[in-house]
Amino acid sequence: MSVFQALQRAARPAAIAVALVAFGAGAHAQTKQPSAAALLVAKQLITVTRTTTVFNPLIAGVVEQAKLFLLQQDPGLAKDLNPIAEKIRSDLQPRFSEITNEVALLYAQNFTEKELKDILVFYKSPTGQKLLDKQPNVIDSSMQYAQTWANKLSDEVIAKMRDELKKKGHKF
Repeated sequence: MSVFQALQRAARPAAIAVALVAFGAGAHAQTKQPSAAALLVAKQLITVTRTTTVFNPLIAGVVEQAKLFLLQQDPGLAKDLNPIAEKIRSDLQPRFSEITNEVALLYAQNFTEKELKDILVFYKSPTGQKLLDKQPNVIDSSMQYAQTWANKLSDEVIAKMRDELKKKGHKF
């Protein structure tokens, strides 16, 4: 599995969550800029839910992809490029807060401060913590099931299409 594929797989649940917040709850979005208090609660929510954890590999992945791109052009760069890549990864780490701030803003734009506090209370509860612990496995298993289901459905659809085409004189 390539670094890019690993990043895609790791980021899938977070992307779904962010998309749901950004678009699914859009009808409830506040029209004004969120308050500082709402943003603070949203950041607490992000911390408790470990929302940005799935984005952790992004900086390293982007640096690794850039390094691989340059190495494809000149494999002799490896000796010099490895320490450069490590330093860039380290230098870029503070920029991770940009993702956290944007996700907090999305939450604060889509939920009131009270709703955010209510959600935070839930996620701090034993049931909320269990949800956070079990959700990655549930999502991964459901994605695997959906893929298997879609493959079987595809086989079924192809068989039905072939049957109908045979009725019209086509041979397979």
